[in-house]
Amino acid sequence: MVLQYGNESYQVRLLQYGLKRAGMDPGNIDGIFGRRTFRAVQQFQRAMGLAADGIAGKLTWGALYPYIVGYTLHRIAAGDTFYALAQRFDTSIEAIRIANPTLTAEALPIGAVVTVPLDLPVVTGELPASSLLVGMQVKGLAMRYPFLESYEIGRSGMGRRIQAVSLGNGEKRIGYNASHHANEWITTLVLLRFLEEYASAAARGGTVWGVSAKELFSGTALHMVPLVNPDGVDLVTGTLDPDDSYYAQAKALSSFYPEIPFPDGWKSNIAGVDLNLQYPAEWQTARGIKFSQGFTRPGPREYVGDAPLIAPESRAMAKWTRERDFSLTISYHTQGKVIYWQYGDIVVPGAQRIGTAFSKGSGYRMEDVPYASSFAGYKDWFIQTWRRPGFTIEAGIGKNPLPLSQFDEIYRHNLPILVQGLTLSP
Repeated sequence: MVLQYGNESYQVRLLQYGLKRAGMDPGNIDGIFGRRTFRAVQQFQRAMGLAADGIAGKLTWGALYPYIVGYTLHRIAAGDTFYALAQRFDTSIEAIRIANPTLTAEALPIGAVVTVPLDLPVVTGELPASSLLVGMQVKGLAMRYPFLESYEIGRSGMGRRIQAVSLGNGEKRIGYNASHHANEWITTLVLLRFLEEYASAAARGGTVWGVSAKELFSGTALHMVPLVNPDGVDLVTGTLDPDDSYYAQAKALSSFYPEIPFPDGWKSNIAGVDLNLQYPAEWQTARGIKFSQGFTRPGPREYVGDAPLIAPESRAMAKWTRERDFSLTISYHTQGKVIYWQYGDIVVPGAQRIGTAFSKGSGYRMEDVPYASSFAGYKDWFIQTWRRPGFTIEAGIGKNPLPLSQFDEIYRHNLPILVQGLTLSP
């Protein structure tokens, strides 16, 4: 990936983000490679001993990568100690120790490769989500906290990895997911921020929202899929090149629904199927409702597909859920500051109690799902199949996609829910 003056893309935003974290001043993280970004690239290249041509090529990206993922690798030489490494890389001995649990600080083996976390958070909420960013951030978190497990649950329509992450060794399994809908990508960042805060507290004997992280870790096994719909999110946030054939396909599908803005109004997967209308919970009823509303063909939203679980993303989610036998699930969407907790007339023991606690902690309202949206969703299928608490959280308020300026507020309101999902599950 080579970027230079005049380019405009999501990749330029990633470049600007890395430069800012490296202490340079590229200006706004706006995806426009202008003069300020050009000068910041040159400044960074000089600092790294590279040719200062202002072009972000392979060597520049290689030097910038640690600032994006939050860690670097170092091969141990004679005289190296955790203290010396902490001084050299401006980080802490504790962070290095946590990232390298098999190494003894007093006897570092020469030639061994050590992970050195930088004094930067991995997840910041400064950059829209994308499959590229999520892959980097999951890798960064797993390297800093080796007790995190990342694994693949399937592939998207474009062949992108659908990643899951697990944290905790308790018998009770909890499942969180985000971004079934493409233009609700801010929820992916919420889950990843929580994952980082929880992992850090667990490693350091701290608390999350006043609850002991070690107790959470020993009592539950949290599994999360932070990005259910990578292709759709990449379309909305600009990672997908407009010259790509998949982009052209989505734009053509969108033309049948001219009242829906493209790409900001896109919720579906890249094939035009709404993933949260793909689950076998009265799918035929959902089909009748959506067809009556005019969503009769693939497009930006509300198309149920030709059959339940026909989309590779929803099929992967269903398989993941069946294999893990969750006690409770939370699905993140935007917007409305609402908690949905029911499916039809099914009474789930404890669900109202848990939902009430979620509402009290977050300030969000508990509501019944509107009839037209009451079927074929992930929450609906989970409740119907397992008769256990399943929740949909509609985070934030406004028009999708919600701006990054809302991220901190959304996270603050939802941190209680994310912790209570682990403590209150049956």
